[in-house]
Amino acid sequence: MVTKFGFAGILLRLVVWGFLMVMALVVVVPLIWMLLSSLKVNQQFLSDPFGLPTELDWQNYVDAWNLGVGQYLWNSVTVTVASIIATTLISAWAAFGLTKLVMPFSRTVLFLIVGGLMLAPTVALIPLLRLLQGLGIYDTLLGLIVLYTAFRIPFTTFLIRSYMIDLPYEVDEAARLDGCSRAQQFWSLTFPMSMPIIVSSVILQCLFAWNEYLFAFIFVSSTDTMTLPVGLANLASKLSTNYPMIFAGMTLASVPMIVFFFAAQRFFVRGLAEGIGK
Repeated sequence: MVTKFGFAGILLRLVVWGFLMVMALVVVVPLIWMLLSSLKVNQQFLSDPFGLPTELDWQNYVDAWNLGVGQYLWNSVTVTVASIIATTLISAWAAFGLTKLVMPFSRTVLFLIVGGLMLAPTVALIPLLRLLQGLGIYDTLLGLIVLYTAFRIPFTTFLIRSYMIDLPYEVDEAARLDGCSRAQQFWSLTFPMSMPIIVSSVILQCLFAWNEYLFAFIFVSSTDTMTLPVGLANLASKLSTNYPMIFAGMTLASVPMIVFFFAAQRFFVRGLAEGIGK
């Protein structure tokens, strides 16, 4: 009986590892193919799309950068960083108020915030278009920053609150006895203690803002304010037959997120496990 269960356990682990390996290959193989294709000359790619490059053509990256990828990259970095700062700070303050302060209608406020998760962006496109035009921030990076922040605050607040709610209450009492103000309590105690979920929220917001296409496509029209998803689609329409250059632009867009995610992976997994998992 023990041998039977031992064999079943080994078989289960092999199945799990095999499934994980297949999933890893599904993700990694297209990335490697994209990188190798970006280093080919166009004639070789058209004749042998899945072969190894006979010579490394780094000129594709230079040409893609000069055709606008550099500007698209800068716009995406600006929008992503600004929306991360705004979303994280506003959501952290809201979560702090909902968990550490006694205020009337706090549960109602929480329901209203969580209710924001149910708002589909496509439903609000026309009102948002009129709103941005009325505010004079249509076709600007500021308009995208405002939209990315507003639509991510509900989820980020809910995520951070689920972590803060289980922080030791004794620390708050000790801070008040020592004469700490609410701002000092937030910045000196609650915010540092919530760093795992803060980092997780930053990563999720970063992935959202970096890859978001719908808002960037509708609320931005000029080339100078395009972000990477829209800019690369625009570049692909211009270079319909120059695939290596398109892949070079896609590689430039992918590398920052891959590096950022692996650098913060430990905090990301810990924050989600201790936040959403509760």
